[in-house]
Amino acid sequence: MKKQFYSLLFFLILASITAFSQTGKVAGLVMDGEFVEPMAFANILVKGTTTGTTSDFDGKYELELAEGVYTLVFSFVGYNTQEISDVTITANEVQTIDVTLATNSLETVVITTNVKRNTESSILNLQKRSVTLLDGLSAQNIKKTGAGDLASAVKSVPGVSIQGGKYVYVRGLGDRYTKSILNGVDIPGLDPDRNTIQMDLFPTSILDNVIVIKSAAAEYPADFTGGVVDIVTKDFPSKAEASISVGTGFNPNMHFKDNYLSYSGSDSDFLGYDNGSRNLPINRYQPIPGTFENRALLTTLTDRFAKELAAKEEQSAMNFDFGFTLGNQYNLGDNKIGYQASFSYKNQTSFYENRVDGGWIRENGNPDENELNTVLDSRGSEGINNIILNGLAGVVFKTDLSKYKVNFLHIQNGESSAGVFDQIISQDGTGGAQEPLSKNSLSYTERSVTNLLLTGDHRLSEDENAWDFEWKLSPTFSKVYDKDHRVTPLQQADNGDFFISPSASTFPIRIWRWLQEENWASKFDFKKKYKLFNTSAQLKFGTSYVYKFRDFSIDAFTFQISGDDSFIADGNVDNLLLTENIWTRESKNGTIITFGDTFNPDNAYEGEQFIYSNYISNEFNLSSNLKTVLGLRTELVKSYYTGQDGNIAYKGLQVLDVFDWFPSTNMIYSISDQTNLRSSYSRTTARPSFKEQSTSQIFDPITNRLFIGNLNLVPTYINNFDLRYEHFGDEGQMLALSGFYKDFKDPIELTFFLQAPTQVTPANLGNAKVYGVEFEFRQKLGFISEGLNNLKFNTNVSVIKSALTMSDPEYNSRLLAARTGESIDRERDLQGQSPYLINAGLDYSNDDLGLQTGIFYNVQGKTLEVVGTGIVPDVYTQPFHSLNFTLNKSFGEKEQSAIDFKISNLLGSKKESNYQSFKAQDQIYSLREPGTEISLGYTYKF
Repeated sequence: MKKQFYSLLFFLILASITAFSQTGKVAGLVMDGEFVEPMAFANILVKGTTTGTTSDFDGKYELELAEGVYTLVFSFVGYNTQEISDVTITANEVQTIDVTLATNSLETVVITTNVKRNTESSILNLQKRSVTLLDGLSAQNIKKTGAGDLASAVKSVPGVSIQGGKYVYVRGLGDRYTKSILNGVDIPGLDPDRNTIQMDLFPTSILDNVIVIKSAAAEYPADFTGGVVDIVTKDFPSKAEASISVGTGFNPNMHFKDNYLSYSGSDSDFLGYDNGSRNLPINRYQPIPGTFENRALLTTLTDRFAKELAAKEEQSAMNFDFGFTLGNQYNLGDNKIGYQASFSYKNQTSFYENRVDGGWIRENGNPDENELNTVLDSRGSEGINNIILNGLAGVVFKTDLSKYKVNFLHIQNGESSAGVFDQIISQDGTGGAQEPLSKNSLSYTERSVTNLLLTGDHRLSEDENAWDFEWKLSPTFSKVYDKDHRVTPLQQADNGDFFISPSASTFPIRIWRWLQEENWASKFDFKKKYKLFNTSAQLKFGTSYVYKFRDFSIDAFTFQISGDDSFIADGNVDNLLLTENIWTRESKNGTIITFGDTFNPDNAYEGEQFIYSNYISNEFNLSSNLKTVLGLRTELVKSYYTGQDGNIAYKGLQVLDVFDWFPSTNMIYSISDQTNLRSSYSRTTARPSFKEQSTSQIFDPITNRLFIGNLNLVPTYINNFDLRYEHFGDEGQMLALSGFYKDFKDPIELTFFLQAPTQVTPANLGNAKVYGVEFEFRQKLGFISEGLNNLKFNTNVSVIKSALTMSDPEYNSRLLAARTGESIDRERDLQGQSPYLINAGLDYSNDDLGLQTGIFYNVQGKTLEVVGTGIVPDVYTQPFHSLNFTLNKSFGEKEQSAIDFKISNLLGSKKESNYQSFKAQDQIYSLREPGTEISLGYTYKF
């Protein structure tokens, strides 16, 4: 009997295991196409059965089914029913199906589609239904492109370009006018003076979607004009997921070069931070004695500084990266808990053998001379090693009506560089008294961003028109430390000997810069669906508070030689701080730290900013074909500055106190189910950064350029108008034509100081207008031949005209500096605005083969980079023709493995900015040659 019992028990266990192993899941997201948001409590039913489920308040659903092929029916009262056929359930696998339900008609309309339909259609459906003008990338779309990071993925969005492989620009506008937010909350990047975070920091494996909003709405921050890029990370995956990835890149212009320049650094540089070896060696308030005091302390203080000053040649290494992701979810009774974690590491080596920087000026007082005079001509080589570590971890707890989420993000970046430059410097600043210099530069910058996001999303009842309430609290801590920048310039005499010449350049200098910033953001949003004019409508309102604090300071020390300087006559700057060459009171000869070099309060400031925001908006239908959103946002901004400018001390000086109204209107008229006509109006702003609205003076000892802040800056205000016609076809095809107009009041621009081609400052230089047209076309080539149906052509072209009406001081300075025969127009280009933008691509996608490949081209037109002053010419960034090839191939039974192959900058384009002046030869302001990189990556999913 016992034996039979055990046999029966074994059979039951085996049967249970077998039964379990024969089931799989279908899971996904149901979107409300009417309001472009997750749809709560939609019905999901297996056709022909009573088996089904409903989506939760967050639009997510999950259904366990036996192995087989099914048709799923998605429905909700007042929305079109959608049937998805050929849903194949495989044992122990999760099939992901996202669906968008559209129309508010009460008539029953059944739309039948196939599960293999390209997921790009779902994103285009969101664009078609959204009242705001937006473009987006879903997780499935990103996977299709084979992009490993967000920068590689988002550049396929129409009207978007990536500058420097990191920063997103929308419609050719600079980053001042583009806003990036993470999970709906403002987050500063590794460069706190930019409005966008580096897009290459986010691996695509952790992303749920990326939305680029091009027309304003009341719920978004007002400080954007080109677009808002909302980066949304995954809550948790529908099943256990894990992946590892490795990659490498080779650039023949930069890697395995025996003349690559570097220096010793610290043992922890490979982890993106300095272990303390570059810390300030003496107290910033330590008095520095002079040789006349005859004190041994002078020798001791000088000897504390690191001895290495010269860049050393070694062989450069290839780029490499690796990373992993983990995620899963679990049931806790009727609730769910899930987690998502990722880590990535990038080690990138760049070598610019021909780095050129220049400063040029018109000849003053001689209008007949058109050619420019040299103030700075710097040519040399620079090696850069850049480390980026990125760690993200998130936990989500979900009940029937609530979701709580905790996200932690830390980004660590360390950049080490070494260079040797031959320079011609004009001592009088007009092109005369030119002296030759040799300059060694060693620098290290440590950056980090730490962000914590706490958020809750609640539906206050199960009623379909219940209130939704969402709150977010997010502190961010960022720092940028320039640690022991060492710049050692030497002048060469006629006999070939080298010597220190502060009249031609600075003394040898060591610089420490410290920037720490806190950003505390909170946000509370409410929304409710209701009936207006007998159709669906939605009311939204909310409030937010942002507090920012920055602490910035500079410590700088210079060195000179007392007595005989023969030990540097050969130009070997490493001799400068050798112990035997340091001044002693016995020898009365050698290197000394400059008397009086103590902390200067002029080189420090504190900034505080408070932003209080409220908004209300209403989305409704004026007719069956006309949808409207009316919104109003208010922002109260107060900024305070503490710093010193010579004998003037500022303690909590209020530099900004504005209360602004930001109205917005978005309308969409549905000509047909596939064709829309859109219009929008909004008022937005661009505010000066802490650095810009200050008295700070930040010196670049390599180029001798000086940035000087401006306390008198005022915010920019922009009126935005958009009109767009769009037609959506099948399988991700579309055609759109847009026109836009932007009116800028007091735009903030970077300009030279009068007669100072190496000194720049931000200023409000006049009012400007920007208007343009945008054409977008996505077309599969199957109309030519059925065999070409997997090949798609994409293009987006923007043609933009900008015109700034100059202020009287700028206009008059240009008149005074005009050359003979030159006419001065009262209008010029807006600084940072590109006159045209072209994105084009040809991509091939075959899901059956697991193959995605394409070639993509991007270029922006000549753009005003720095505004001239008449005597100092304007600087223009030249077009950079970016042509890239990508290939992604998945293989294995479950496509668990994938190989990425990329070639970047196939044309070998240079990054160049030039001074441009009337009838004069263009002269270089900045030149870098990035070369062509070939990269290979491998990903394995467990």
